[in-house]
Amino acid sequence: MQLTFWGVRGSIPSPGSETVKYGGNTTCLEILTDHGHRIIIDAGSGIRPLGLKLARSMPLTCALFITHTHWDHIQGLPFFVPLFVPKNSLTIYGAADPVTFGSVKDILSVQLEYRYFPVREAELKADISAQTLREGQDVRIGDATVTPILLNHPVLNFGYKIQCNGKSLFFTGDHEQYSNIYAPEDEDYDEYEKAISEKKNAVVEFIRGVDVLVADAQYTTAEYATKVGWGHSTFDQCVALAKDANVKRLFLTHHEPTRPDSELDAILAQLHAANADAGLDIELAVEGNSIIC
Repeated sequence: MQLTFWGVRGSIPSPGSETVKYGGNTTCLEILTDHGHRIIIDAGSGIRPLGLKLARSMPLTCALFITHTHWDHIQGLPFFVPLFVPKNSLTIYGAADPVTFGSVKDILSVQLEYRYFPVREAELKADISAQTLREGQDVRIGDATVTPILLNHPVLNFGYKIQCNGKSLFFTGDHEQYSNIYAPEDEDYDEYEKAISEKKNAVVEFIRGVDVLVADAQYTTAEYATKVGWGHSTFDQCVALAKDANVKRLFLTHHEPTRPDSELDAILAQLHAANADAGLDIELAVEGNSIIC
C-alpha cells in the first residue's frame, strides 16, 4: 500500500511561512492499494489538492472514510473537484450522529445547505452513496479491508485499520488516551478504572503489530494539563501506545495549528533522543509525503 498525507494540521487550516515544512492543511490521507484501489480518510482542507490531482485521471472510483464530522475533518469536501464530474463514483463511510441518530449522509448533507455553502448537494454530478458503519464492521475495498473501532473524542470517532496483502496501517482520527475521571478516593474510581483498562487493552490489541500507526498527537505533555477532555493525545502518549502495540513505524499528526515548523523539529529531536533504544521509527507526518507500507 502507498500512503500519502494531504493534510496533517489539526483544528483549523494554518497557512503561512511557519508551516511550510510540515503543512497547513487539515486532515486527509490517501491510501492506494496494491491493485490500485483508492481509499481516502477524512475530508479536511487537504482533500482539495488531492481532488485537483485526481482531476487529471478521471473518471475515478474511490472510497472516503470519515473518522468523525468535526469541521476540520470535513471542511474540504465541498471543494473536492471529482464530486462535480459525471461518471465519477464516491462511497462515503462513517459513524451515525449520536444526538439525532442520523446517518453519515444526513450529517454531510447539512454541510451543503445554503446557510453554510452556496452549492447545493443536487448540483454534485458524481455518483455519490453513503454507508453508516458499526464498530468492527469490515468493509472490503478491492484488495483491502477497512475496519473501524470507536475511540475517545467528543463525538463518535472511528479509528480505521486498513489491511492489504499482509500489510496493515491504522489511523486514530482524533483520539484522547483514556483516563479515569474519578479520584482514587471516589466511590466509582475502581469500577471506572476497570472499564477504561478494558477499553485501552482492546485498542492496543486491535492495532497490535500494524506496520504503520498514524496517531493524533496535538499536544505536548505540558500543554495537555489544560486541555483534558478536548479529545486529543500527547506525543508521549502516542509513543507509549505504539510501544504497547508493538508497532514498527509511528507517524504523529494533527499538528497544533499554532505550532511552527521549528517547534515540531525540536519536539521530534527530543522524541528521538528519549526513545533511541525503543526499536520504533518515530516520524512526523508531512503534507505531500508518501510512504510504502
